[in-house]
Amino acid sequence: MHLIEDSLGKFFEKQVAIDPDHEFIIYPDRNLRFTYSQFNERVNNLAKGLLAIGIKKGDHVGIWAKNVPDWLTFMFATSKIGAVLVTVNTAYKSHEVEYVLKQSDMKALALIDSFRDVDYLKIINELVPELKSSERGRLKSKNFPFLKSVIYVGQEKHRGMYNTSELMLLGSHYPDDELKEILAKVRGDDVVNMQYTSGTTGFPKGVMLTSKNILNNGLSIGDRQKFTHEDRLCLTVPLFHCFGIVLGVMAILTHRATLVMLEVFDPLLVLAAIQKEKCTALYGVPTMFIAEYTHPMFDMFDLSSLRTGIMAGSTCPVEAMKKVVKDMHCHQITSVYGLTEASPGMTQTTVDDLLELRVETVGKSFPGVEVRVVDPSTNEPVPLNTVGELCCRGYNIMKGYYNMPEETKKVIDEEGWLHSGDLGTCDEKGYYRITGRIKDMIIRGGENIYPREIEEFLNAMPGVEDAQVVGIPDTKYGEIVGAFVILEKGADFTEADIRDYAISKIARYKVPKHVFIVKEYPLTASGKIQKYKLRELASGLLKNRGTNGN
Repeated sequence: MHLIEDSLGKFFEKQVAIDPDHEFIIYPDRNLRFTYSQFNERVNNLAKGLLAIGIKKGDHVGIWAKNVPDWLTFMFATSKIGAVLVTVNTAYKSHEVEYVLKQSDMKALALIDSFRDVDYLKIINELVPELKSSERGRLKSKNFPFLKSVIYVGQEKHRGMYNTSELMLLGSHYPDDELKEILAKVRGDDVVNMQYTSGTTGFPKGVMLTSKNILNNGLSIGDRQKFTHEDRLCLTVPLFHCFGIVLGVMAILTHRATLVMLEVFDPLLVLAAIQKEKCTALYGVPTMFIAEYTHPMFDMFDLSSLRTGIMAGSTCPVEAMKKVVKDMHCHQITSVYGLTEASPGMTQTTVDDLLELRVETVGKSFPGVEVRVVDPSTNEPVPLNTVGELCCRGYNIMKGYYNMPEETKKVIDEEGWLHSGDLGTCDEKGYYRITGRIKDMIIRGGENIYPREIEEFLNAMPGVEDAQVVGIPDTKYGEIVGAFVILEKGADFTEADIRDYAISKIARYKVPKHVFIVKEYPLTASGKIQKYKLRELASGLLKNRGTNGN
């Protein structure tokens, strides 16, 4: 495989030069359209605006926003000046945002006003009380010593914050030559993007990804769908995930195709966008596709332009895949397997694979990426069709977890193999199947949740003696979060009290859907908690309550 060695900023400029008037980004719900060159001009102004307020190569700039038009402007602008874009999950609340601000050494944070039940402006003003009395760009925060600027993504003015219009204006007066000089010094193996993934240690870890990681992975992902510059991808997944940035944006950029964007997922808007823009590809986790083809107005839309796409993020139900092929015209739908630490793709099916293979497997490894199945206890490769841990090595492996060398060593061994924590097999033809997980992780509708993080959060709640979190099977999301809690003597809590406490402080998708207050846990002879028995217990208790997890 011939690897792209350019930085993201340089590569973007090359693509702009080839076909400047080709449409790059469209928001069909407001008829907002950017050609490659129009978007590049906006990116350059923001890049120069960031330079003007003191953002330099290597600085960390956070973005906490739904898929607003300037989300991608920030991504390409930071890449041009060699800054690192730190993506913040839109569902995060104060507890998680405080951690990411500190752990990432963030110098600037760009944010919108709110999303669903989370008031971002209120949270940032509570976390950084000095903001309202600080000169913009010269913030001195006791709790966040690195943080110097907060940027509001929009037109409104907020005390202590720049807004994007002001940065663009500042940038338009900043010399082009300086930007060119800085861009020339940014390399393809510099970190360009940092995404936080929940950690088994209970703390999210900042995965450091380079331009080389994400551009080449995006190229392979687009190749497997046979993308050309004529393809138009309806992107419904959040940009803060690798699914949005790499499988989506990088696959489109490397093939000079067009992104049809939605700010938030809404099945009706997806169907309307596909018809209006004649999209050829559609992405989503299984629950998104199901919401689209079961929508009462589904039959009103013409989806015949669709050809391919990706269903991934959690186990793809066979029936859902078949319905997407038959009823949504995605005859060449594919699935990708990977993890953030692998930028993220390790394997993918192709548009030419038989439907059976596209439904039952996650395809073959990408060019330039080695995948093998090993015995978790010995790290020795296992025979074909034998279950073992999937490991990966190649250009796509992250640089490491930010400021966590010990955690990095736990997942990348001395020979450079990334250990996924997932179990699977490989057959004679090189097709991989996922069969289970070693790591104690819950996948709720495409969101990875590590029980340890929620356990540590609940254990810090006054009145809780101990909490154990497990995944409970669920018809809609695949799995949901369940918590078993032992209370301290004298504590008078209901299950609803514990849920309410969690709802106010952590991302909604991590909040236990069901809480069970118990006196003790099932233990092994050596005193270890038997989580599989807790899962069985949860299913039984829900049956008695007349619920099935939904």
